[in-house]
Amino acid sequence: MNVQLTNMQTRDVEALLHPYTNAAAHRQVGAHVIETGKGVYVYDEHGREYLEGMAGLWCAGLGFGDKELADAVAEQVHKLPYYHLFAGRSHEPAIELAEKIKELAPGMARVIFQSSGSEANDTQVKLAWYYNNALGRPEKKKIISRKKGYHGVTIASASMTGLPYNHIDWDLPLDRFISTGTPHHWREALDGETEQEFSARLAHELEELIEREGPETVAAFIAEPVMGAGGVIVPPAGYFEAIRPVLEKYDVLMISDEVINGFCRTGEWFGADTYNVNPTSMSLAKQLTGGYAPLSAVALCREQAEVIEQHTGKIGTLGHGFTYGGHPVGCAAGVAAIRIYQERKILDHVRKVAPKFQGHLQRLKDHPLVGEARGVGLIGALELSPDKSGKKTFDPAGKLGAKLMGELVARGVILRAMGDSLGFCPPMIITEEEIDALFAPMEECLDATLAFAKAEGLV
Repeated sequence: MNVQLTNMQTRDVEALLHPYTNAAAHRQVGAHVIETGKGVYVYDEHGREYLEGMAGLWCAGLGFGDKELADAVAEQVHKLPYYHLFAGRSHEPAIELAEKIKELAPGMARVIFQSSGSEANDTQVKLAWYYNNALGRPEKKKIISRKKGYHGVTIASASMTGLPYNHIDWDLPLDRFISTGTPHHWREALDGETEQEFSARLAHELEELIEREGPETVAAFIAEPVMGAGGVIVPPAGYFEAIRPVLEKYDVLMISDEVINGFCRTGEWFGADTYNVNPTSMSLAKQLTGGYAPLSAVALCREQAEVIEQHTGKIGTLGHGFTYGGHPVGCAAGVAAIRIYQERKILDHVRKVAPKFQGHLQRLKDHPLVGEARGVGLIGALELSPDKSGKKTFDPAGKLGAKLMGELVARGVILRAMGDSLGFCPPMIITEEEIDALFAPMEECLDATLAFAKAEGLV
């Protein structure tokens, strides 16, 4: 393949190893270099404009170039660019942000900070183990996650992630990590099975799994209210209402992974609110700072927090923490982001524009290449399929998703293909006119992808 790379791209391929990228192919085609951003748009090294329909990586809920948020970050850099929370030290941004999180997440009593969603979910595992040791239950350590769930890339969080690329040749998952079914009614339901019946069956399968493993060995169940990187899978009716009694029966912690769902995205402050999850703890990141600084948090219910705190008195310390966990700049960004969400009534705005966004998605479900359109709030997906049944997939998987994503980029729209599902997660400041612009090239791109599929013999 003979491709002339720009100087910027040549420097990139000689310097960087990119996550979630085919490195061999990347050396041939080079990077797509993004230089600036404003509102819902980003601009590449050649000045080309793109509507960023994924808010970067589900992060930039307030878009790009927000002056108030950037100024808050700059002010904190000048005031206190770094400090830690080790050995009882603290700083005002961390205290204020923890208080704000507690106000927004009823039932949560303590907050511990990290730098990424992966670190937050890794911390969840350690705290679940520590908590059960404190209660004298050394065998209660297994973590149940779901196939197609995404919880990160550290060794523990990747073990909970239920996607093949996060396990193949990484020697994962580790022991103590087990999985249960994906709550995707369209793909996984039996013929004639309603959403409520499907939810009841998944809850029964979860109970059977816990009993088979031994309830005395199962510590926690982790779930995204809406599954993100697994394809934006929206839970069926009654799912968490069916799951919760099973967890309570066997004294299993309910971890709500809000890394993508949190901070207005689903039309409530948290996905747990949208779907009645009632968690014992929550993992927060991404829109926590609007993407303007790395930061994540674990919020714990009072009972779990108090058991952990009392156990540190026995041991002498909480032997866990990160150098940059609770970084003052990240915390200042989080405080500012939440203030902006509240003062600009972002939650109300999401609720106002979501019907137009979801309407565009649903109108595309009749395209012959689209098997299912799904979403909630300002998050959604189109899943490409050989037919509408949900029982067939393309072979090879992912080829058409990548083709559709490329067609959209060529027309100035950035979205993300997750296999053959195309994800949508625009900045939450998006206007109705910009939603129209986001979807404007979709039918043309779907038609071009369908023509490609026919030429390749895939349909």
